[in-house]
Amino acid sequence: MVAQIDSQYIRTRPSRLWPRLLSYGLFEGRPLTTRGQWVNPLVFALFAMERRLPQLKNAEAPTFILGAGRSGTTILGILLSMHGKVGFLNEPKAMWHAALEGGEDLIGSYDRGAARYRLDAQDATPEVIGAMHRFHGAYLRASFSSRVVDKYPELIFRLPFVRAVFPDAKFLFIARDGWDTCGSIEGWSDRLGVETGGEVHDWWGADSRKWRLLVEQLVPEHPDLAPHAAAMLDWTSQTQRAAVEWIVTMREGFRQARQAPESVLHIPYEALCADPRGWMGRIAGFIGLPDDEVFLSYAEQTLSSAESRPPFQLEPCLEAPFATTMQMLGYQDRMA
Repeated sequence: MVAQIDSQYIRTRPSRLWPRLLSYGLFEGRPLTTRGQWVNPLVFALFAMERRLPQLKNAEAPTFILGAGRSGTTILGILLSMHGKVGFLNEPKAMWHAALEGGEDLIGSYDRGAARYRLDAQDATPEVIGAMHRFHGAYLRASFSSRVVDKYPELIFRLPFVRAVFPDAKFLFIARDGWDTCGSIEGWSDRLGVETGGEVHDWWGADSRKWRLLVEQLVPEHPDLAPHAAAMLDWTSQTQRAAVEWIVTMREGFRQARQAPESVLHIPYEALCADPRGWMGRIAGFIGLPDDEVFLSYAEQTLSSAESRPPFQLEPCLEAPFATTMQMLGYQDRMA
């Protein structure tokens, strides 16, 4: 499925086809686990040109979708892209890489140098701020949209940086049951992971680059995980790795939503599926989108609850951290 577009999407609102194709072809970039990476030199050449142009349109109040991957981030972005005002960028990591000129590529799609999970306000230099506003402005003008929705799950660890770039930004933190999220990550990596040029490219980047960065940079922040960091570096199980990523991401998102409820909305994936009209109306109000019946009807027609995945055996050192994080998010019944 190209750009997450299917026949129902086209039939519902054909005018939203162009923004999605534009995003996919010229603004998002193609990471190392996808086809079509030949387009990346063109994408970066366009970014280099846009850096030199005047800002083509004001990038006001962008919205960022955050959370753990395989938690409903993509479907939330697609639902929002059906709104008549929205242009949706699905993980435009090439754009952020072009603005920052390195240092943030956790996967290794565009750069194999040093990278940091956390970026702070001081990383938002005038050059980075100017570049991102130009990139968003160029996208808005070309896509005939007035609001950007940018799905980039790992930005959950970079909110001070994003706020320094876009002070009026809104954030949607979507959370999903840990068993379901981890099982979905395992399925994704088994399905899409490949070996290329002697390297394994999967959920964890080029030869587990993302996993090493996560263990080295984020795990030490958690007293109940930190003592096991050295052992974790040797883990190869997709589900055990996914459990660690889910724990640290959910804790970060929950903390951010508690600290800044005016700018960060916590969205339980299961509740969104159970009441898509109600939740999408609430989300639209939170980020300042006008009423749009087509958008709400599409959400009702598209969303349905996925079948729950069974629990799996956790490493002993993860049992308590996983259980407390599930309880924090309201999933305690799934730990029985």
